[in-house]
Amino acid sequence: MSGKQLRIFLLLGLLLLGAALVLSGCKVGSKAAYGGVIKIGNDAPLTGDIPKVGEESKYALEMWVEDIKKAGGLDVGGVKYQVQVINEDNESKAESATAAALKLINNDKVLAIIGPYSSKQAVPTGGVCNEHKVPMISPWSTNPRTTKDRPWVFRGCFLDSFQGMVDAKFAKEELGAKKVAVLYDVASDYPKGLAEFFKKGAEKEGLQVVAFESFTTKDRDFSAQLTRIKNSGADVLFTPQYYDEVPLIVKQAHQLGWNKPILGSDSWGSPELMKLCGDDCVGSYFSTHWAYSGVKGKAKEFVDRFYKKYGYKPGDVAALTWDSAHILQQAIQNCGKLTGNLQKDRKCIRDNMAKIKEYPGITGKMTFTEQGDPIKCAIIVHINKKHEFQFYKQVCP
Repeated sequence: MSGKQLRIFLLLGLLLLGAALVLSGCKVGSKAAYGGVIKIGNDAPLTGDIPKVGEESKYALEMWVEDIKKAGGLDVGGVKYQVQVINEDNESKAESATAAALKLINNDKVLAIIGPYSSKQAVPTGGVCNEHKVPMISPWSTNPRTTKDRPWVFRGCFLDSFQGMVDAKFAKEELGAKKVAVLYDVASDYPKGLAEFFKKGAEKEGLQVVAFESFTTKDRDFSAQLTRIKNSGADVLFTPQYYDEVPLIVKQAHQLGWNKPILGSDSWGSPELMKLCGDDCVGSYFSTHWAYSGVKGKAKEFVDRFYKKYGYKPGDVAALTWDSAHILQQAIQNCGKLTGNLQKDRKCIRDNMAKIKEYPGITGKMTFTEQGDPIKCAIIVHINKKHEFQFYKQVCP
């Protein structure tokens, strides 16, 4: 073979090798299902009565997606995917939440849905997601009906059956109550359910429930109910209402002369509460999922990063959304690969979420029951004179 023929032969070889590498690269790229993008829905109250809940969830998910981008994508069986969160505003309404879920499922073709957050929206939406066989994880809905008999629905928080007992025991053992009163919204799933669980817990603890007062969503004058509560002889007032309603209730109670402890629930946990309530809420206690004061490790990293980026300390919704997103991420990665068959991949994610044991979330360790509920602890928070949510004690199942 002449020198010229040898050069031609080597050149052809290099060209063939380059073509093979290009084809090989195309083959690797073609393994990524869904165009290399995993779509996740966020069914959140961006407007309506509790927009801060929607804002916190949206911000936590933005941070999650940032981390995935920084890592070059979400690695699923050696294939990197970008994650797209599609935010849908449920306006804090049940009918809007189910409509948002249907859009995410049928139009956007999401693999899973995070949210809704309030039980009033999460309970009906859980039915929609279960019917359509789409994995749903609600970070914040504590009503048992959200997941009951719905194998496709999960949550990132404890249940009200547990929370109600925690609050009743706290009222007796820490606040010294013998008689308790309750004020709640009878038209909303979350406060209605929790009020009933608290009542059962109080009676089990030997407490007298001397007033069990209700109102309807959008009511803003509670003077009649609070007057009856004051005259009932109750030692503690329990009100499991949202952060936009609590300041009105507490201030009106004080104006009527109530000077005894007021106890709340995890719906108090928004940073917005103290902006609206101020000194009136100082000294109160509430049960919740976490408190940013005094956190360590990954939880502190999350708090510091959130504060630096958004200008305020994250509440329990942000922390629970962060954990829920990472639980979903682990389930996706545990599938080993995505096939591109939407229903098959959704089922794989659901099955792997159900298998998660001892997940080390920033809000505590979680192991899912067959019902899709995590076994995890609650904490009691005290609102101090600095308007901070200060850790008081932890209560575990």
